[in-house]
Parts: sequence; C-alpha cells; structure tokens
Amino acid sequence: MSAPGGGNLSAEQLKARYVGTGHADLSKYEWLTNQHRDTYASFLGHYDQLSYYAVAQNESIGRTRLEFWKKMVQPCGPPPPTKDIDKILEEKRLEEEQQES
Repeated sequence: MSAPGGGNLSAEQLKARYVGTGHADLSKYEWLTNQHRDTYASFLGHYDQLSYYAVAQNESIGRTRLEFWKKMVQPCGPPPPTKDIDKILEEKRLEEEQQES
C-alpha cells in the first residue's frame, strides 16, 4: 500500500495507523470484537444501509439504530476468562506437588 506522498507503508506503519489491522498479541476474541464493532459502526454511519436493515427487520430506523448501539457494547458476548501468570504458575506448582506425593 502506498502513502499519499507516494511512499510505501510497511506493515508496522499500517498497524500503528489503523486499529483494525491488529497486532501480534491480539486475541481471537479482541479481533472479532473489533470486526463486529467496525461493522456496526458502518451500519450506523450509512443511513441507506441502516434503513435497509430497519425495513428487513420490520422495525423503525430509530429502534434499529438503538439495537446496533447496544450490540456494540459486547458484540461477541462477555470476554473469555483470562488467567494471570501467577495463577498458572500456582496451578503447575500444585500439580507437581500432587504428583510427587
């Protein structure tokens, strides 16, 4: 991809510029959440598309807009549980103690 000045942009520059391109530490949940939020933002930003969805769902445009706003909070449901490194190390230590005894 090239920049407006005609120079080429590296992958690192693209990732720094656009949030949706992700990074190496991005989880599958975070990536899907970003993708869903971008989609809903596009629906909300384009009136014709919002109108199309409202007609397809037999709802008013205002109701459809509200539903899309609500879906942007947690579009993929609650985040998966994360384990701290301390918890992981503690579990391994307990497993080793159980195996020794």
